[in-house]
Amino acid sequence: MNISREVKTGLLAVVAIGLLIFGYSFLKGNNLLNNDRTYYAIYDNVEGLSPGSSVTINGLAVGKVLSIDFADQRGKLLVTFNVKNDFKFSTSSKAQIYGGGLIGGKSLSIVPDYERGEVAKSGDTLEGTIDEGIFELVNERLTPLQKKVESVINSTDSVLTGVADVLDKDTRKNLRIAIADISQTASSFKQASQNLNTLLADNDQKLSRTFTNLDEMSANFNQMSDSLSQVNVGQLVTKMENMIAEVESITSKIDNGEGSLGQFINDKQMYNNLERATKQMEELMQDIKLNPKRYVHFSVFGKNPGPYNEPKDSLK
Repeated sequence: MNISREVKTGLLAVVAIGLLIFGYSFLKGNNLLNNDRTYYAIYDNVEGLSPGSSVTINGLAVGKVLSIDFADQRGKLLVTFNVKNDFKFSTSSKAQIYGGGLIGGKSLSIVPDYERGEVAKSGDTLEGTIDEGIFELVNERLTPLQKKVESVINSTDSVLTGVADVLDKDTRKNLRIAIADISQTASSFKQASQNLNTLLADNDQKLSRTFTNLDEMSANFNQMSDSLSQVNVGQLVTKMENMIAEVESITSKIDNGEGSLGQFINDKQMYNNLERATKQMEELMQDIKLNPKRYVHFSVFGKNPGPYNEPKDSLK
């Protein structure tokens, strides 16, 4: 059977178109010969995910991202991806965008949930989540730090502005003078420290003897404290109380006129007699000084002394 040229041309065109569609689908990650399962996930932001990115389950590549389109007028993104593996997971599993670095792009990972939900079928929509990559973590950590740095910079700028306003020409001059005075004071302290070191070095032996004496004094004080601690304070107090009681008893007896001392102190007549005798003794001594011839008479010729005149009692 002869096939016309037109039929051959038509068949060739159909095959070429088929190959073109197959090649285009293959380049997009779609294999028309395989019966893959297709799933969907919705995101607010795909974070760099692109068609052709790999789909993994526990790190094993099981498919590719087919397309990324807008899901609605609010800007939600619908990600379509396929799974070539027969591995089963539930509808409560999550489609998580992860990875990303300095060179590589994002990937899509299916996080299986084996306990909840029914087995996911082709055409089901999974919950879309985003795993924080290194850049997101760094950005999250650096954002508060950036705010703090900016705040510190603003505060520092305000302080420097205030300092510039305060430090006018006269203030700077006074500040230089104050710094010079501080430097001079530091030099004086340094010289004093050197003098003190020299003084300590020259009197090292004296200081050693002084500290030795202090140690001996401390030891003696400790020994005296030990001796005092051994004294029977109660017995000493009892003896002192007894002695005070005896003194009080003697004083009481004297006040009551008991004994010779008590009679002497409390007898007014005896006191008056004693005072009179003392007065007479004083007058006698005075008279002896004034008239010694009355009491001591020496006569060479045997002349008799004159008559004795008794002195008047001055106390009567």
